[in-house]
Amino acid sequence: MTANNELPPLRVTLVGLPGSGKSTVGRQLARHLGVPFADTDAEFERRVGIPIREYFETQGEAAFRDQEAAVIASITQEPGALVLATGGGAVIRSENRDRLRAASHVFYLRSSPEELHRRLRHDTHRPLLQVADPLRRLRDLYRDRDPLYRQTAHFVVETSRPSVSGLVHMVLMQLELAGWLDPSQVPSPVDRPPHTRPHPRQNPG
Repeated sequence: MTANNELPPLRVTLVGLPGSGKSTVGRQLARHLGVPFADTDAEFERRVGIPIREYFETQGEAAFRDQEAAVIASITQEPGALVLATGGGAVIRSENRDRLRAASHVFYLRSSPEELHRRLRHDTHRPLLQVADPLRRLRDLYRDRDPLYRQTAHFVVETSRPSVSGLVHMVLMQLELAGWLDPSQVPSPVDRPPHTRPHPRQNPG
């Protein structure tokens, strides 16, 4: 909190596997807070001028991760309030994890591989899921990335049951409880949500 008791600009990042709702929740959260919304995948496509799937196919994953890291570095260095939705693999590189955690309050939207498969079974746009057995692929991704999401996040939010508005409400309440958000910006009721767990490390940075 600043010397005149005003809260600093609020910056929130959402991480999680593909299909966990980062972009959808992020847009609604940003709308509620009245702050800009950014999506690293959308910004990537704006910069390179082609869809991620096409870039993946022609340039490979390593080149994609290089460009993704550049996007994250650029966005996290910008001043002012922001809600940021990241790509599912943004946490793979340690420099991305460090930047996101230091520059914002990070929420991990956790979904089981089975729930994600139900949501994404007809998806044709995510490169890593265009395989013979998408469920097995999601289970592999969860096994590899869940520890990285938890390492990056200040809070873990379970996404299996709540609606988008419910998830937004959970994030808002945790921001208020942590002292990062004015209580007037959190709709009633203000009871602690049962599906949100504080990460052992509470403070960004």
